[in-house]
Amino acid sequence: MTAPGWVGYFGLERTPFGKRIAARDLFARPAHAEAVARINFCVAESALGVVTGDVGAGKTVAARAAVAGLDPTRHQVIYIANPAFGTRGLYVTIVRALGGEPRYQRAELMVQAADLLAAEEAERHRRVVLIVDEAHLLEPAQLEELRLLTNAEMDSASAFAGILLGQPTLNRQLRMGTFAALDQRIVTRYAVRGMDIGESAAYLRHHLALAGRAEPLFADDAIARLHRVSGGLPRALNNAATAALIAAAGDAKHIVDDHCAKKAVAELTRD
Repeated sequence: MTAPGWVGYFGLERTPFGKRIAARDLFARPAHAEAVARINFCVAESALGVVTGDVGAGKTVAARAAVAGLDPTRHQVIYIANPAFGTRGLYVTIVRALGGEPRYQRAELMVQAADLLAAEEAERHRRVVLIVDEAHLLEPAQLEELRLLTNAEMDSASAFAGILLGQPTLNRQLRMGTFAALDQRIVTRYAVRGMDIGESAAYLRHHLALAGRAEPLFADDAIARLHRVSGGLPRALNNAATAALIAAAGDAKHIVDDHCAKKAVAELTRD
């Protein structure tokens, strides 16, 4: 894919704030490292954990970093990007990921999923890691089925590690009385917050360096404005920084100043 003209204008080798970045090159910050550590703990203990945060806070990025560090010969990762497929969809996804052909009858499908999960650990010596993104969209019936799947060996063990990634409403939903049994099975919870201004500045420098630019490109006042409008959320900061770069190139400037940042913010917030 051909890079936009402004990429070469700033001496960059590629677009600096895109999604396609290797897990090893992800920007490391305390919140990210803490989320990865919580996920790794759940994997090691075959436990259930919850990672929440606003849209674009970096929940999925943390999960991707954690998965990248797992030994694929000892772990089977099942990633569900969107759980809006009903209770049957949950079982079907698990069965297919573990190499089975889903049975038609729901009762048989439930047993099939449980058996395949148990066999993966007992026979293949691989731990299943089930990651459910957008978990705040899970229906009450799906949450109950998830609880049932965690029962193993008379409720003394779980046949898989489960990671629920979702918006802050997920925690409030889980703490409703009807989900008490599932809530009690959650061994760790972590909320990924937005970056502070120092982290936002370091984030911009990090991604520019990955794209081949070592010299400063954003003025301090531009960074401050982009940080404010993005709330320190990586995805929003990516969009704001890209818009500011385009504005600077359009004005034939070689440094993104506050004027360019202001133009970018106006463009992004325009109705």
